[in-house]
Amino acid sequence: MAAIDYYLSPISPWAYLAGERLENIAQKHGATVTYRPLDIMALFDRTGGTRPESRHPARLAYRAQELPRWAEHLGMPLRMDVTLTNPAPASYAIIAAQAAGGDTGALVRGLLAARFADGRDIAEDGVIREVLAASGFDPGLADSGLFVGAETYGRNLERAVEAGVFGVPFYHVLDSDQRFWGQDRLDFLDRHLGTL
Repeated sequence: MAAIDYYLSPISPWAYLAGERLENIAQKHGATVTYRPLDIMALFDRTGGTRPESRHPARLAYRAQELPRWAEHLGMPLRMDVTLTNPAPASYAIIAAQAAGGDTGALVRGLLAARFADGRDIAEDGVIREVLAASGFDPGLADSGLFVGAETYGRNLERAVEAGVFGVPFYHVLDSDQRFWGQDRLDFLDRHLGTL
């Protein structure tokens, strides 16, 4: 059974556009997924990336066209008017939920949809609690998982850098040490898992 480390940030529209394709691919191939939310801005700093506010206008203009293009292609609503928010509280909730057991993928998708389909601030405690409950988790995980979440969040960043991760969404197949960056590489991940 293949094991996949999924590096993500709940403030990434590209992670949102991945939808449930990763989970469907993993189920098809009997693979396990470990969700590893991390500080994407710190990852950029550590791996030679550029934070969005420092990117060249041409890159920002292309991104402003490409995101809606992908959303339309995938049939997913996408709000382009969201502003940057603190990803840590939602990330801590993902970490706590995964430790508790349950459908972590549903929680990840719920938080991403709250942000990019509904335009809600996923740094707000009330939003996180609502999405936890809607995904079948105890809303109290928003509080109880803070300390462990903060520790794991930092370790996920270190693990990502060691694994060669430089952006999100990023899928690392541990068994074969194959890496796939971006929701547009999920077909390649699917094909690779079929060879294992």
